[in-house]
Amino acid sequence: MMIAPVANTATSSGLSPLVSRTESIFRYGEQLAARSRFLESRHVQDAPEGRRLMRYRWSDPSSPSFYRVGIFAGIHGDEQSGVIAAIQLLHELEKSPYLAEFYELFIYPVCNPWGFESGTREGESGKDLNRCFWPKKQEAEEPEVRLLEQDLRAREFDGIISLHTDDTSEGIYGYVNGNTLTRHLLEPALQAASSVLPRDIRPEIDTHQASDSMIFGGYQGILGAPQEQHPQPFSIVFETPHHAPLGKQVEAHLVAIKQILSLFRTISSEGRDI
Repeated sequence: MMIAPVANTATSSGLSPLVSRTESIFRYGEQLAARSRFLESRHVQDAPEGRRLMRYRWSDPSSPSFYRVGIFAGIHGDEQSGVIAAIQLLHELEKSPYLAEFYELFIYPVCNPWGFESGTREGESGKDLNRCFWPKKQEAEEPEVRLLEQDLRAREFDGIISLHTDDTSEGIYGYVNGNTLTRHLLEPALQAASSVLPRDIRPEIDTHQASDSMIFGGYQGILGAPQEQHPQPFSIVFETPHHAPLGKQVEAHLVAIKQILSLFRTISSEGRDI
């Protein structure tokens, strides 16, 4: 099943009183969770009437969960393919639970609800939320960033996968951060997803030096684990070209996620002698 593109219901006078873009994603996720033995709604909210971020927890209660991975999408509100891929992943996991065997997954389909509603990159304050994480002062100012930082601290993820779309790219590529294992997960993911969309093989991508479609490091303030977490998780930002057909972008995201989860489980299981 492929989820259709989410229509933009924003109007010049505000949001439509009809079902909003975020609400349509929320309703679909809730329907899946209501029918599933593995999927739970675990949404995060800063107050009873405050900002809510969708969060779904997937775990097989009949098997141990050794690895905790967070999958984040929609931190830039105009990047629709990652949002659709994240919610589509929930559907595919329900059909094929073995894809996430030994995992506890936390999936955040829309990390910037205001931006997703308005179809804009930035959050409500006008700031790029993906440059606002882990400021030098004690607490982030942006409410969505603050909620996500709290979860990143509390969950101590073994891995972080962020889904993005780049309107300047010529193909798929990724950012490598965190654990040294990260590049050895990203390369096979890029290879697998290249069956769907070509790789961006330029030596400079998104103003950064690149090697084999990979950028090491990148921008300050992006979504990731707190510096004090030890050991650091693998941290991958997977990018698709915005100009590519939406369905192809979604498929590339899903192929990459599955490859990363499969390979990380294999490598880690060998270490645990499972």
